[in-house]
Amino acid sequence: QVQLVESGGGLVQAGGSLRLSCAASELTFMGWFRQAPGKEREFVAAISRISGRTYYADSVKGRVTISRDNGKNTVYLQMNSLKPEDTAVYYCAARSRVRLGVSGQDDYDYWGQGTQVTVSS
Repeated sequence: QVQLVESGGGLVQAGGSLRLSCAASELTFMGWFRQAPGKEREFVAAISRISGRTYYADSVKGRVTISRDNGKNTVYLQMNSLKPEDTAVYYCAARSRVRLGVSGQDDYDYWGQGTQVTVSS
């Protein structure tokens, strides 16, 4: 059974930074999504653990960096210059099969339990 274990959420002031972590083994492609209250879950970023190629949503580009440490089987989401509109539950996602898409929920097979990020103004 594949498990994705997230950590690193919390409360931060606007302009601050947070780093989320997601531990998972033997999964080649991983991503982060977020869901704000009353809104649909949306893509944030993704990374190929083999090539290191990264993908970002336009709304976070320049403020967010996704990276991986294959030795620790962990993917990170470094978020800087946080805004109140970044407040959401952040979900780690992963897949074990090759797919063309990277930003749709259907592009992923496994999900973490979510971690709350709250940005105060």
